[in-house]
Amino acid sequence: MKTKKVQQKEERLWNLLSKEDCMKNLEAEEFNRITVSFYKYVEIKKPQEMRDNLWRRWNELGCLGRIYVAREGINAQMSVPEHNWETFKKELYEIPEFTNIPFKIGIIQDSKSFWKLAITVKNNIVADGLHFGEYDIENVGKHLTAEEFNAAMEDPDTVVVDMRNQYESEIGHFDGAMCHDVDTFRDQLPMVADDISDKKDKKLLLYCTGGIRCEKASAYFKHKGFTDVNQLHGGVIAYKHQVEKQGLENKFLGANYVFDGRDKERIGDQIISHCHQCGTKSDRHVNCANKSCNLLFLQCEDCEEKNTKACSKKCKKIASWSPEKQKQYYKKHGKSSQKKFSKSLRPKKIRAKKSPWELLKNIFA
Repeated sequence: MKTKKVQQKEERLWNLLSKEDCMKNLEAEEFNRITVSFYKYVEIKKPQEMRDNLWRRWNELGCLGRIYVAREGINAQMSVPEHNWETFKKELYEIPEFTNIPFKIGIIQDSKSFWKLAITVKNNIVADGLHFGEYDIENVGKHLTAEEFNAAMEDPDTVVVDMRNQYESEIGHFDGAMCHDVDTFRDQLPMVADDISDKKDKKLLLYCTGGIRCEKASAYFKHKGFTDVNQLHGGVIAYKHQVEKQGLENKFLGANYVFDGRDKERIGDQIISHCHQCGTKSDRHVNCANKSCNLLFLQCEDCEEKNTKACSKKCKKIASWSPEKQKQYYKKHGKSSQKKFSKSLRPKKIRAKKSPWELLKNIFA
């Protein structure tokens, strides 16, 4: 009798094509796709079984994306063929745990937002470093519309906190928001709680990309004793839609970082960040061409051409080596390099050396 593990291998419940082949298939498509994200905190008793069932059906529908399934719920960012959209929604809503789950449709649609279907079973759908049941995840803060969020920000006594990572808030954030120099939500939760520990009686406004981190954060802060916790419902994605549809004032500065092939969504016309190498205005995120570094940093088009997408002279040299030599270098230095560099906070050597005049130009640009 065959084991369940052997049966799963025979079913091939995962993508077997290379990225190159997947991208070729995308280029050959003659239909549009809908970029969508959704999440729900709900108990899933058998996450692996749920994951396998979703993969079978979504693969058949031609869906692509990155989905996390855990005992505490689901977190998905996906690209769905437009002609299968209604079928996708109907079948998802037929699953008891996901009935009427709200969708966040991407502001900018791009058929190349994802190139494969990847569904992974995780301990948490958002890693917070806490144990399941440590606080009541359903005791969340008040959900605010874009109009309500704008009005609440007018109160000078309100505390606005960006619950996203540094590389997200660097290119875009709400005016006056507290933005923390962190790379992970796990690190940010206790840091924010400590920073605002003396403001437990203030109105707390939280926001993130699509709302999922704020669901956890608001429950966490209520558990910590904050009495007036509020969150932007649907995150920056929903905020943009509501601002445009209702003709509201846009209080978000810059662009909204997204975790797919689009890189970012334009919220307004402003670019508030600067290239980490020359200091000119730029909100283009790239990963260092040296795979053993892979640093995420901001690089303008001129610097990308000049430095061949590398963050330093050393990395530029390594990236110019043959693929085989790079592979050998990565085997030897890859793990140590990842410890040396954080995911996004840039090392001093790639920070631009600016003259006083260049600094003034950036300030008054």
